[in-house]
Amino acid sequence: MRYKPFGNTGVQVSELAFGTWGISGLGWDDHSEEERTDAILAAVEQGVTLFDTAPAYNDCVAEKLLGKIFKENHLRDKVLIATKCGNEYINGKYVRDGRGEMIRSECEKSLKNLQTDYIDFYLVHWPDPNVPLQETFGALADLKQQGKVRFVGVSNFTPAQIAEASEACKVDVLQLQYSMVNRKFEEQLKAAHAQGIATMTYGSVGGGILTGRYRTLQEFDPADNRSRFYPYFKEPLFSHCMELLSVLDQVAEQHDGAAPSQVALNWSTRKDFADTAIVGAQKRSRVIQNADAFRWQLTVEELRLLDEAVERYTEAAQRA
Repeated sequence: MRYKPFGNTGVQVSELAFGTWGISGLGWDDHSEEERTDAILAAVEQGVTLFDTAPAYNDCVAEKLLGKIFKENHLRDKVLIATKCGNEYINGKYVRDGRGEMIRSECEKSLKNLQTDYIDFYLVHWPDPNVPLQETFGALADLKQQGKVRFVGVSNFTPAQIAEASEACKVDVLQLQYSMVNRKFEEQLKAAHAQGIATMTYGSVGGGILTGRYRTLQEFDPADNRSRFYPYFKEPLFSHCMELLSVLDQVAEQHDGAAPSQVALNWSTRKDFADTAIVGAQKRSRVIQNADAFRWQLTVEELRLLDEAVERYTEAAQRA
């Protein structure tokens, strides 16, 4: 595993972060708790130090599973936990609520779910347009002062929203979607990195499209995140993704049969503005495969080849 400084936090994090949206059992493939537990333990064994979760991941299922595993295996002092607030999953719907009283209440709930007395990185999941950011981040400043939260962050915020939030509380971490197939926030990540804000990328393998496991169009359940949240599994983007994937295959062949996902992770984490890439996995074998991406590096020529392919994809996707 490789590690990077996490912005100006003074903390080192693994370049691979373990995402838990999938292990919540909501909107992804279904796996047993035994398999999901084994996947989390495998991540620790592979040197992953940062685990990303949220109460919105199936009404706290992911948080509770992490808390149980870390407690039973005495792992809390060996891992860093990023969880979120301001967004809950209620009766089948995601509900944003950035009121100060809700932020404080959610923090207490997350501490209980995670069986810990502090949260390393506490992020507002999505901005609530109905609540002033001063109120939301004022509550976060209080939680930080109380020692319940070490660092405060945001997910899915615009630069203007971050600037406004920063008036009430320092923003230490930014989490945005970023991968070969989604560079929408590349400039924002670069700017945040230049300011010393730690960066986390999610959707790092395009919701799975860059793993190479999906080579033909498939029908997913409407509630599946590959239908609902990630657009790459439908035309017109699917065909463009397959063209990009063919280049990943070529590069992977030069590294002892590496997986396309490993090439994608190498590519994104070679960017100095991407501190850590969040990837979800529900099986030990896939965790190990993801971690193996950090045992080797792309050459300068391979990076050039991939950058050209990504640029072609980006241009095609913009025309689609």
